Amino acid sequence: MREWEMVKETWLHRVNPSLKLAVALLTCIVVLFVRNLELMAFIGSGLLLLFLLFTGQPLKRILLLLIPFCAIFVSTASAMILFGNGQTLWFEWGLIRITEESFLRGMLIGLRALVFAVLGLTFALTTRPVNLFYSLMQQLRMDPKYAYSFMAALRLIPIMTEEFETIRNARKVRGGERVKGLKGILFKMKVYTIPLLSGSIRRAHRIAVAMEAKRFSDKESRTYYYDIGFSGNDVLFLAYMGMLGIVVYGAKEFF
Repeated sequence: MREWEMVKETWLHRVNPSLKLAVALLTCIVVLFVRNLELMAFIGSGLLLLFLLFTGQPLKRILLLLIPFCAIFVSTASAMILFGNGQTLWFEWGLIRITEESFLRGMLIGLRALVFAVLGLTFALTTRPVNLFYSLMQQLRMDPKYAYSFMAALRLIPIMTEEFETIRNARKVRGGERVKGLKGILFKMKVYTIPLLSGSIRRAHRIAVAMEAKRFSDKESRTYYYDIGFSGNDVLFLAYMGMLGIVVYGAKEFF
């Protein structure tokens, strides 16, 4: 787990999370209205370059992360290509009917899904959840009680994973993993879910009490341990995305 978290920090990691989130959402909206395959390829190439060079991840890990999204691209594109409608017929056999129009639409939808995946991965790999919520509170004026609640919920995920492993190892030591069949599966679900849910409920109650004790429900101004602001990295990020938009807009005249 620690090896997975050890990445090289780049300028993209230091971009303001709220700005990065806003630009990512705006890009997703723009991509939804792109109907030209060549323009979608330009957008995808620009975002892929950002993902490959500036997420700080080794190439092996990047290729591993892209495997499921490449599978989504193939499945999404092939469904439209093999069973879409069109006038210029290329191949037909039984229910399979490939036309020029269906091929172009399939590639467009597949590339759109891949663009969404690359954009989401870039944001997730270069943004710490803590910095994101601090930025939402400071720049977008998000209510602290909601932001800290989300951060507490994220913190519970690795704790529940550790508890699951503890229960699993304890049952192995006691020979509790030998039950097989459907009855064994239902029994395992029962013995795992009840301790995990009860522990999560108790922990959530303690967190809620602690937040109330620290006056998270107050509307007065607060101070923050992390001060998330803007820097030259934000200008560089906006310049890169703006340049990509200009290139795509200029390429629209040729396609």
